[in-house]
Amino acid sequence: MKLIILAAGEGKRLRPLTNNSPKCLVKLKGKSLLSHQLYAIKANSISSQDIAIVGGYQYQDLKDFGCKLFNNVRFSSTNMVSTLFCASDFMAEDEDLIISYGDIVYEKKILEALLSSDAELSVVADKSWERLWRLRMSNPLDDAETFIMDEKQNIRELGKRPHSISQVQSQYIGLIKVRRDKIKELKDVYHKMDRESIYDGQDFDNMYMTSFIQYLINSQWEVKATVIDNGWLEVDTIEDLERYESLSKRSLDSYCFLRG
Repeated sequence: MKLIILAAGEGKRLRPLTNNSPKCLVKLKGKSLLSHQLYAIKANSISSQDIAIVGGYQYQDLKDFGCKLFNNVRFSSTNMVSTLFCASDFMAEDEDLIISYGDIVYEKKILEALLSSDAELSVVADKSWERLWRLRMSNPLDDAETFIMDEKQNIRELGKRPHSISQVQSQYIGLIKVRRDKIKELKDVYHKMDRESIYDGQDFDNMYMTSFIQYLINSQWEVKATVIDNGWLEVDTIEDLERYESLSKRSLDSYCFLRG
């Protein structure tokens, strides 16, 4: 098992907390987002030698976590997919691969559920997303994305602008698993994509991860949802952080039980 944490972004909406520090090192309840995440990862018996962090902004601050470190030197002009493939050499073709955003935290059981999936590509999806979104904002549709799947939890569409709650059957959280026998093909698909095309309004270098996943779906990959019921948090803005910090431990635990 290999696991890559994508942590290259500047976290502009978390300033001044990110003026001199990567977004993943912002603290929630006394510990950095990265520390919370590493606790859940290691609780699933994944060791530091099998974890890579792809940094970019304030890259040097990520050197003391005991993980393999890659640097996206073009972090200011690229997006998540480009960041992921900075660690292409870390993707072993005989081992499953977990991909995790660096600005989320999650309980041990969330990663445990993902590890149990045997789909070609598995995507963690929160069916109770609206509850968390209503904590974070007044209108959940302001920051939601489409997530449509069939009765067998095969994902058919994600990452588009929804017109109604019914188009958001779950919320993509930024945690993915690629089965070992698909790793080589994953790399091949990425490198063969048209660099002159536009993907959901973005050029190749700034393609969203959801756009890349949709490309795989359209290429007949088996992409399944690993459905969860809360158990995670996203920290994207100062307001997110303030809302989480204002909750009592018991109230926050009902959204995500943080340990470590």
